[in-house]
Amino acid sequence: MGSPIEAEVWRERARAARAVQDMVGADKAINEAARLAPDDPLTAFLRAQSAYELGHPAAALFARAVQLWPDNPDALRNHALALASEGQPEQAVHLLVRALSAKPDWLEGQRVLASLRYSHGDAETFDAGFAEAVKAQPQNQGLWLGWFTLRAQQRDWPAAHRILDAANAQLGETRALAIARTFLASESGDWADAQMRLAALAGVGDDFLALCRIRTALRAGDAAAARDLALPLTGTRLAGQVWPYLSTAWRLLGDPRAAWLDGDPVLHGVLDPGLSAAERADLAALLRRLHTASLPYAEQSVRHGTQTDRSILLRHEPLLGTVRARLMETLRDHVATLPPPDPRHPVLGRPRGGLQISGSWSVRLGAGGFNVTHSHPAGWLSAVLYVALPDDPGPAPAGALHLGAPPPELGLDLAPLAVIPPRAGHLVVFPSILWHGTYPFAAGERLNIALDVVPTSA
Repeated sequence: MGSPIEAEVWRERARAARAVQDMVGADKAINEAARLAPDDPLTAFLRAQSAYELGHPAAALFARAVQLWPDNPDALRNHALALASEGQPEQAVHLLVRALSAKPDWLEGQRVLASLRYSHGDAETFDAGFAEAVKAQPQNQGLWLGWFTLRAQQRDWPAAHRILDAANAQLGETRALAIARTFLASESGDWADAQMRLAALAGVGDDFLALCRIRTALRAGDAAAARDLALPLTGTRLAGQVWPYLSTAWRLLGDPRAAWLDGDPVLHGVLDPGLSAAERADLAALLRRLHTASLPYAEQSVRHGTQTDRSILLRHEPLLGTVRARLMETLRDHVATLPPPDPRHPVLGRPRGGLQISGSWSVRLGAGGFNVTHSHPAGWLSAVLYVALPDDPGPAPAGALHLGAPPPELGLDLAPLAVIPPRAGHLVVFPSILWHGTYPFAAGERLNIALDVVPTSA
């Protein structure tokens, strides 16, 4: 056992290694800190977190961290997540239920509990924790809105209506509930009510409401209004979410800035990172073992399939390290071929000195599976590596990736800017702010790795 100062030195080394995504180096450093200070709460938590992110067993380590740091909710939450990842979802649910019985207003705990229940097969009563919580704390608006969000993510509009009705009965018509009502009216197709509610909220500054205004304008066929709402927000924290809507509005208006934003042809690449058939087969076998859920996470774009948790390319398995190195090398080569820098452009104006993974995951789809249209506001470039594909997905464009077409629920007649059939071993890369989704396929398995990258230099 060493001194607290020595342990802090090793924690700093771990933080420095994590900053450059040297997860193995960070793990070695934090384990040395734990050896020097075995009863330090922060070190115990960081050690458990490091093991979890690398894909090592971490539930016991998180249990120790909770024991040393009982008032750290992140340690408790991640203990549950680690249990679920190690094949013990029932124990994870029990852990959270027990904690929430004592503190029902722990919103993150309620969200994780619902997510675990849903992803492990309970698509009906996954939100029971929120239902119990609002009985215990009927005046807690955050609980009502958290519950509403769960059902809204599922586009379960009747349940979302019931939740807001019950919330209104308890709280009256607060501004937050009025904003939720407006969103619900727009998304569920009640355009007249949505527009009336938006007029009543004129002048209210709210990020959620700003996006609702843009989506409602597009649904109403008023592309000019959507453009005028979106354009001033491109210089704000909402920029990543707003750019794809602005692209849509410009395309509807025939504005040449759409081609400037998306590229003409659309900015994307179809690349070969050089993985052999044997490497892909081994990778497919590894990924299948990591898909332990039975349903996709409620808040994600996957339909008829599952998505892994954590950043899959930062795990400890040597094969994933090899794949990560090949992908990053391929993406760096792609960045070198991008059009010249344009300081006004949200993609081409970013630094190009280096790349870092901001998220990575695997998606496994079955018959009828697809990804709904979405974008990645926090990314710079997004990419998908096709690991295994169905022998016969069905007639084209079954299974293909489409870029640039807005979400179908907006009711707009805009074709994709590109439709890219998948090929095993290929990597498709495109701007993260570009609308993208996939077409359903008839039968078989589609297995991939997806990732977002961001520049490392300012």
